Amino acid sequence: MAIGSKQKYTDAQKRKAEHIEDSYEAKGVSHEKAEQIAWATVNKHSGGGERSGSGTTTPETTKEAARKDSAEHAAETRQAKAEPNALEKQSIAALRSKARKKHISGRSTMSKVELILALRQKR
Repeated sequence: MAIGSKQKYTDAQKRKAEHIEDSYEAKGVSHEKAEQIAWATVNKHSGGGERSGSGTTTPETTKEAARKDSAEHAAETRQAKAEPNALEKQSIAALRSKARKKHISGRSTMSKVELILALRQKR
């Protein structure tokens, strides 16, 4: 089977990818990029092609956990973007924690203002 072949995907997975692709194209994303995003989303949700013979399938609990993590991350992102001064309202410990997650070096010696500026540059 050729690389990039979609034979191992179910009809439902193919339809889902097509709908996702259409919605991204409607937002102005190129066809190639929309297709790439669509299949990546299908793979994230379902663990890849699941017809018989496609290897091991991802357990439903793992898929559910991945969707939950993705939804939580999306909610955090929306909340952070909704409040432009959200960083200023957070404690320095919370800012350092965010800086740690974004691998900002020198964070332990930074002041609150420096942390905020570094976090905004890493977005």
